[in-house]
Amino acid sequence: MLCLVFSPAAFAATGSLNLTSSAIGIISLALFFLAYMLVMAEEKIHLRKSKPVLVAAGIIWVLIAWQYMQAGLPGVAAEAFRHTLLEFSELMLFLLVAMTYINALEERRLFDALRAWMIRKGFSYRSLFWISGVLAFIISSFANNMTTAMLMCAVVMKVAEGDKRFINLTCVNIVIAANAGGAFIPFGDITTLMVWQAGIVSFNEFFSLFIPSVVNYLVPALIMSLFVENRFPAAVQEDVELKRGALRILTLFLFTIASAVVCHSWLDLPPVLGMMTGLGYLQFFGYFLRVSLPGSLARKKAMAERVGDEERLRSLGQVVPFDVFSRVARAEWDTLLFFYGVVMCVGGLGYIGYLELLSTSLYGSGNATLANVVLGLMSSVVDNIPVMFAVLTMEPAMSHGQWLLITLTAGVGGSLLSIGSAAGVALMGQARGYYTFMGHLKWAPVILLGYAASVATHLWLNAKYFVS
Repeated sequence: MLCLVFSPAAFAATGSLNLTSSAIGIISLALFFLAYMLVMAEEKIHLRKSKPVLVAAGIIWVLIAWQYMQAGLPGVAAEAFRHTLLEFSELMLFLLVAMTYINALEERRLFDALRAWMIRKGFSYRSLFWISGVLAFIISSFANNMTTAMLMCAVVMKVAEGDKRFINLTCVNIVIAANAGGAFIPFGDITTLMVWQAGIVSFNEFFSLFIPSVVNYLVPALIMSLFVENRFPAAVQEDVELKRGALRILTLFLFTIASAVVCHSWLDLPPVLGMMTGLGYLQFFGYFLRVSLPGSLARKKAMAERVGDEERLRSLGQVVPFDVFSRVARAEWDTLLFFYGVVMCVGGLGYIGYLELLSTSLYGSGNATLANVVLGLMSSVVDNIPVMFAVLTMEPAMSHGQWLLITLTAGVGGSLLSIGSAAGVALMGQARGYYTFMGHLKWAPVILLGYAASVATHLWLNAKYFVS
């Protein structure tokens, strides 16, 4: 993701209270794990995933603030909270714009048209499985993994509407592909971006992770494809007419992504600036669609009257103006609030000192390879961004090969669980009832096999980088 740089661990490393052994720290850690247990049980207990983490985040920061007040340090915790909140604000606005564009494209029937095209082409379920996965891998290398996953999931849900088993399996495949595709280029994932910005690894060296990333995707995908029935979606022939402006909105979305990349890579500005500017593009275009709607309808009605198309006339009478804010309202707010809770929980735990403690205990053994592999596995539960920042804060003495390894493992480790990456969390909201935590978890063994294969490939293929 090109939208968030975590830094709560820095406070723990620069003079704040170390609360890791205190009752406050232990209670906070327990609250976080309890909240995550409830998130994992969402499918069974039908409790929205945002609720437990929101409550846990609030309690954790109240406990931290109370402890600092008792220590005679008023305002210190408030400053740390505001810092973490600022980081989340960038994330939320970035995701909100992406979701708004996705909703706008859906309202303009772009995904309906793509579904109809795929059905007319006669793609089987197995072909759809591979097409969606490969496209997710390619697109996520220059766009963020969450937006990519949401795009491909929308198409799959339209093509295989109602087929819960296929949608779940394909969503798992899309999450793996989106995470793997962003691991070998700085703009593809925030973890690669952080390492690159730190000046530890040069831009060109990241491309050595391309083959390990491909392996990470292909190994589980090949196994999962064996469980895809080689049949075809229901052959429902339909003529889908794109609503006015659909392709132009898609173009504006691409310009929005380009604006975010330019802001960050050329101007050293937060990428959310480019995304919010892109929302302005959409608002201006929405205004154009509204003011030009009467003239457009008049022309279409005149044409339908000339040919006597009564059905066309009825459909034109039901047209409603395009409204950007209605698209904003349809964003997956449960997902956005879940991110707030997770970010603030992890920010609090980092401020307490747990992330620094974790890094110290792992790298203190002297086995950097094991530490990097374990941290990658942990990123499936704790977001990879604070994990990577903790490593950068500690600055362990590692070769370029090890820095590339932690970049790879932190980037793809989140694929092990549906809650381990932004792509997985977003799809749990978008494909609610189809793609679930347990539905993803049952494929964890083959995903772990791909994880191990990608690590082995990197250790073998890029051995030259491990020479200190």
